Amino acid sequence: MFATIKTLIRGADARAEERLSDTYAIELIDQKIRSSEADLTRAKQALAGLIQKSRMETRQLDAVSVRIADLIERAQAALADGREDLAQTAASAIAELENEEGTRRRTVDMLEQRSLQLRQSVEASHRRLMDLKQGAIAARATRKVQTAHSGMARNTGPSDTLGEAEALINRVMSAEDPFEQSEILKEIETGLSHGSVADDLADAGFGAPTRSTAADVLARLSAKR
Repeated sequence: MFATIKTLIRGADARAEERLSDTYAIELIDQKIRSSEADLTRAKQALAGLIQKSRMETRQLDAVSVRIADLIERAQAALADGREDLAQTAASAIAELENEEGTRRRTVDMLEQRSLQLRQSVEASHRRLMDLKQGAIAARATRKVQTAHSGMARNTGPSDTLGEAEALINRVMSAEDPFEQSEILKEIETGLSHGSVADDLADAGFGAPTRSTAADVLARLSAKR
């Protein structure tokens, strides 16, 4: 039972960690890019140090080779002149220099090999970092689209902002006009009091007019002229 509970807890923790990673994915990507850039900078500095050391050892190796060639030439001249003592001294110096030359050559070879390996690693890391930066750009764009879609999805959910606005517009547009309503009420009251019957009779010429008409106004204006 306890093993099952521990498994469930680990599963819940893993899901929570995944949700947290999803929420802060862009920030985590940026952090990893910064860490990768720092690692790449250190690798470049190490490569520069190896190349510098290799060049220094190469220069020293070349200098030893020049000294060996010079001593060989001098030792040969001493032997030709019968100065075996000087030739022996030169031979001892040449032997030591040749041993040094061998050691330095192995050092140079080792430094060049390590420089080559580190250069390949730096180039590969550089390419991966460029890909990571491009991926980060794509991830930011995708997150913006997801955020926009999420906002629109909320507007079609229970708290539909757009729907609420449309409903308010419909309510305003469909609301009853108080003025129109008052006119209708007047018409109803007139009908109930039979006031419209007198108006209809007066309009037909039976009895005095109950209201002014355009014809009355024109007649009155003509008379004043």
